[in-house]
Amino acid sequence: MSSGLIYISLEVLVACLITALVMYYVMKKIYYARGQATLKSASAKAKLMEFQAKSFVEAEEMRMKSQECKLQQQYENKNLQLQTHFEKKEVHLKHLEAQHKEFVRDEKRYLEKEKKELEKERQILEQEKENFKKQRVVCKEAQAKALDAMLNYMAYTKDEIKSMILEQLEEELEAQKSALIRRYEKEAKEEGKKKSYAILAEATARFAGNYATENLTTRIALPCSDYIGRVIGKDGKNIEAFKKVSGVDIEFSEDSSELCLSSFNLYRRKVASETLKILIEDGRIQPNRIEEVYHRVARNLEKELLSEGESVVLELELGAMEDELKILIGKMRYRSSFGQNALQHSKEVALLAGLIAEQLGGDKKLARRAGILHDIGKALTQELGRDHVNLGVEVCKRHKEDPVVINAIYAHHGHEEILSVECASVCAADVLSAGRPGARIKSDEEYAKRMQALEEIALEFDGVEKAYAMESGRELRVIVKSNQVRDNQVPIIARKIAKKIEESAQYVGEVGVQVVRESRFKTTATLKQ
Repeated sequence: MSSGLIYISLEVLVACLITALVMYYVMKKIYYARGQATLKSASAKAKLMEFQAKSFVEAEEMRMKSQECKLQQQYENKNLQLQTHFEKKEVHLKHLEAQHKEFVRDEKRYLEKEKKELEKERQILEQEKENFKKQRVVCKEAQAKALDAMLNYMAYTKDEIKSMILEQLEEELEAQKSALIRRYEKEAKEEGKKKSYAILAEATARFAGNYATENLTTRIALPCSDYIGRVIGKDGKNIEAFKKVSGVDIEFSEDSSELCLSSFNLYRRKVASETLKILIEDGRIQPNRIEEVYHRVARNLEKELLSEGESVVLELELGAMEDELKILIGKMRYRSSFGQNALQHSKEVALLAGLIAEQLGGDKKLARRAGILHDIGKALTQELGRDHVNLGVEVCKRHKEDPVVINAIYAHHGHEEILSVECASVCAADVLSAGRPGARIKSDEEYAKRMQALEEIALEFDGVEKAYAMESGRELRVIVKSNQVRDNQVPIIARKIAKKIEESAQYVGEVGVQVVRESRFKTTATLKQ
């Protein structure tokens, strides 16, 4: 029985071993299959990652090549610009060098001529001196002979005879002296006149400036005729908003190809034209956008004025100058007098005054400084409505400018006497610049003064913020301060302005007065989660 149990136990053990072997083989197959699947999956992922990495590298290489080409193009463009600028600078310097050499040659010839004339005059004086000595000796001999003769034939003492002779000689010498003084005065005046003409002729010959008159209109081309509708806007809202914020008239050409901006105020017209160009280019023309772009352009132009003034100061080599004066110099570009640009006129006066002062032995740099600042008050007249002479003196005194500059501002309009060579040079240069044929157009200046007078009448009333003369003086648009003027006061102000225009107007016609009162309120909403 025990042997039977052992046999059964062996069978069970063998069966377990066989089962274990089978299970081991099956599990091995399963694990092998799983390993192969995992290996294939990992291989596929590796290939995918390799492909992605290769694609990324290729894309980066293409981007880097594109960037490199772009940088190379920028470098070439910049290099070309610098080369062009350098060539222009080189040509300009050569031109200046040639001018300087010509000037030195002219100066040398002039000095040699003066030297010869002085030598000639010296020789004449030496000859006259010798003649005078000889005449003096002859006179003494004649005097002694006359004295001896009178002593022999007359009952006079020697002292009495000397006194008589001296009195006679004194009378004769006085007459000769008066004649010589009158002759030398006449010769000095004629010589001074010739020299002054020569100095003015040389100064004008050595000066070369750009001469141009200012127009009262600015034309802007339109991409197509459809833009006229955009500019006008629905029910004319856009064009009315533009006129209100800028104070400039708009007219359309017959073929709808361009716009014409009209205003006597160059600065106002410049801001308006730049605003309209931006709006047309952008395409979004709406009342709010018009006002936003206009104020942005005005701020940018204010910044450009300082840069413009600094360029003029550097060009004329004036040295240090206060920023306010530089801004006013830049602002004169947008101011005209009788059609002549104020900045161009002042630059002409500065250059001519420097040349004239140099010929007269004065300070060339100071004369130029006085020349560029002699009309500086014109940059403030359209805002403050006062005489440009007094405004210019006030701003120059505030910044402690040289007394010669103050004297030039006063003297070029006859408010003071000329006290220096530099001031005289500025006054002469001012007449030369303003008096040349075609420099000034009176009709344009009269029109500008008439328009400005209308605006000044409106600005005299309390509560008026802005005033724009439009439609060639047929309409006056007045904007009042909403915090000072109530709605029921608007018609009263309009009637008062119209009455004042009727009393002061010097021409026939009608002027429509439009008074605008607008209130705006702005607040901020805070959003919370």
